[in-house]
Amino acid sequence: MANSKKILLSFDVEEFDLPLENGQAIDLATQLSIGNKGTEAIIPLLNKHNIATTLFTTAQYAIHFPEQIRTLAGKHEIASHTYYHSSFENKHLLESRLKLEDISGTMVTGLRMPRMRKVEMEEVKKAGYLYDSSINPTWLPGRYNNLHLPRCAYKEEGVMRLPASVSPLIRIPLFWLAFKNLPYGVFKALALQTLQKDGYLCLYFHPWEFVEDIRQFSLPSYVVRNAGSTLLHKLDKLITELKQYGDFVTIQSFLA
Repeated sequence: MANSKKILLSFDVEEFDLPLENGQAIDLATQLSIGNKGTEAIIPLLNKHNIATTLFTTAQYAIHFPEQIRTLAGKHEIASHTYYHSSFENKHLLESRLKLEDISGTMVTGLRMPRMRKVEMEEVKKAGYLYDSSINPTWLPGRYNNLHLPRCAYKEEGVMRLPASVSPLIRIPLFWLAFKNLPYGVFKALALQTLQKDGYLCLYFHPWEFVEDIRQFSLPSYVVRNAGSTLLHKLDKLITELKQYGDFVTIQSFLA
């Protein structure tokens, strides 16, 4: 029997370019290799739980791993993470959608901007997207302050906007960094509180988080903490427990 509450688990499938933000050189081949290792690491977990997720994928990643994306599209939603993770022009909105549709063989209706950067809904609509999930409706020092935006799904310029989940009232973000750094029990309690209040939960991660290789770079401890198999086991536990409270569905099917 279908559960009325829905869990929208998503991953930003991308080239691992985070070292560039921290002033460290990393070539494209290594970025793609680490991103791909992460995707290969999470696939068995998703298969184990037989759940559908949304994979916000850069066109550049899909071009290098077309068979993988085509296979994943058979069960999961492929959405756009624009063309490149490190650079963006408005034309990339349409170009990435068309390229991802060509590779995956499926309709691409959703967008998430890299690093949750701002994007004009007029441009998003013009490029043919039905929804955007590029908002973390909280305050993240040095990144963005979105405390003025709605916590839950709303429409803007004819495009449905689906923010990442934050807790009610004080808006503690339930994104990848929180999952890494908060005690598991605290994160789960906040997630269940949000699921009960909103009727759905929108969580997002990056495949490269589940790869030990990221420890070789001088990145902040809050980024590399629990990287690799430790984090994979933690996510396994979260999925197992959340399945008791809601059904895992793609964003596309949830909004439909």
